[in-house]
Amino acid sequence: MTTIRGLCRAAGVLLATCATENFVNKLSDAELEPATRALIQPLIAVLVGIEDALRQVESELSEMAKRDPIIALLATAPGVGLIVASTFVSVIDEARRFRNAQAVGAYLGLVPAESTTGGPDKRRLGSITKQGNTYARKMLVQAGWLILRSRDKDDPVRQWGERIAKTRGKRIAVVALARKLSGVLWAMWRDGTAYDPVGQAKASARGTRKAARSKSVHAEALERAVNKLQRRATARRDQASESTTMT
Repeated sequence: MTTIRGLCRAAGVLLATCATENFVNKLSDAELEPATRALIQPLIAVLVGIEDALRQVESELSEMAKRDPIIALLATAPGVGLIVASTFVSVIDEARRFRNAQAVGAYLGLVPAESTTGGPDKRRLGSITKQGNTYARKMLVQAGWLILRSRDKDDPVRQWGERIAKTRGKRIAVVALARKLSGVLWAMWRDGTAYDPVGQAKASARGTRKAARSKSVHAEALERAVNKLQRRATARRDQASESTTMT
């Protein structure tokens, strides 16, 4: 589709934005020169074949969801369709083999790599580890983009992602959403419950309060460390002054 749009643009025709399934029909109504239409005809044939294959796959996934209630259950989460849900189920295999949501995120390579020396106060976090199943991770990242671009601005998961996007950028926010979504899907599967936006809002509120308390504790520890250093510096100055006086 992108290649076809580019070729039409080069011929001076801008194709209107439309849904993927309507692209071929919109293309047939476009005013294109015979040479341009002949140029893109092989690509149209490929696109039609892909659309037919996708319809067949989606039909098979629908039947699979009917046979597997877990897939249908996970598909109730924002940004998650049958493909993402079935991929997650096939990769995770069994929800109860994971202790918590963090373990699921680590298994899928969605947690940041850590290179820490000198204790927990000197943590150094890098980019995500990218361990585990690459396809599942990409599907969750794509779901993260869908959540961030969703029209449902009241969804707490999207609001959580938007807060991160404002402070750290959209790319980091999308990966964070993918990691959060993996935990949400795992919890839904473990408990056998559909997506609950109210529950997610409460969980986000608890997480915000916990983060605020953590920052407060960290700030107090830094303040104590500064005061301690100041007392030591004062003591050294006093000792140096006494030594000079005696001399």
